[in-house]
Amino acid sequence: MTIGIASVKFDGMTNEVTIKTDIDHIAAGVGQIILGKPAEIRLMIICLLARGHLLIEDIPGVGKTTLSQTLAKILGLEFNRIQFTSDLLPSDILGVSIFDRDTHSFRFHPGPVFTQVLLADELNRATPRTQSALLEAMEEQTVSVDGITHMLPSPFFVIATQNQRYHVGTFPLPESQLDRFLMRLHLGYPDPRAERELLLGESRQQLIGKIDPILDGKKLEELQDHVRSVFVSPPILDYIQEILLVSRSQSQSFLGLSPRAGISLTRASQAAALTAGRSLVLPEDVQLVAGAVLEHRLDPEGSKIKGSGYRATETLINAIPVR
Repeated sequence: MTIGIASVKFDGMTNEVTIKTDIDHIAAGVGQIILGKPAEIRLMIICLLARGHLLIEDIPGVGKTTLSQTLAKILGLEFNRIQFTSDLLPSDILGVSIFDRDTHSFRFHPGPVFTQVLLADELNRATPRTQSALLEAMEEQTVSVDGITHMLPSPFFVIATQNQRYHVGTFPLPESQLDRFLMRLHLGYPDPRAERELLLGESRQQLIGKIDPILDGKKLEELQDHVRSVFVSPPILDYIQEILLVSRSQSQSFLGLSPRAGISLTRASQAAALTAGRSLVLPEDVQLVAGAVLEHRLDPEGSKIKGSGYRATETLINAIPVR
């Protein structure tokens, strides 16, 4: 038995409606495993298409790991998982150079970061030094060890999970680390109907094993390249810039948004338009992704007060009229 999703064929990558159908197939495939979370699945796909990285903050047991494995399997991508702990070292992530007696030279042995989809599980249980091992990989898609730079596979997508900060044994992610994530999501509990199906249905792991890949890395990169061709009009750019400016004027309560935050919001809005089958960005695209893109940038310590980052984002968006 295989999950009933047909293979997708691409015809020139110029028809936005066709591309939307392809993306809908991906969302439907993930939705057969992750029940009752269509909005979160769409945002995850938007993050991937925009070449960003995703941070998921939630309690254990709501499907964060399953979501990561499902996405990798459906996209036909190589998957690795790293369990972050307090004694994990940067070399456990990046790899290490070991002296080879036969060649009388050091040989680099790649670590688990050399993959296409990396699940960094419970990232904030590692020390800040170990957390920072991912910074170069997420920003440059390279790893530097002993003065030598190694390219990571492409596409490269990090899905990190984070325990809420009041949990014992966690280290807060520094702002530089948070800023590497295009989006932060909260999965939350399933609705009663989805939960009932989870209780009575087949194991999610068994279902993942029955999935046939829909795409491959090359076709995914074509989709990612197409995001940049989605038109962003001057009024939409004005709207995004006004969001940045207003956030900076309210910086007494929250951090002002950086230019990188504006770039992230623009790219995510383009990807959102593409998932809707459009070749231009509308204000609704910006509003759709704003919470996930801006929450952790406006209020990095928002997990202390549940939902404070989202409330800050809603206040900011509501304060700016769409002209």
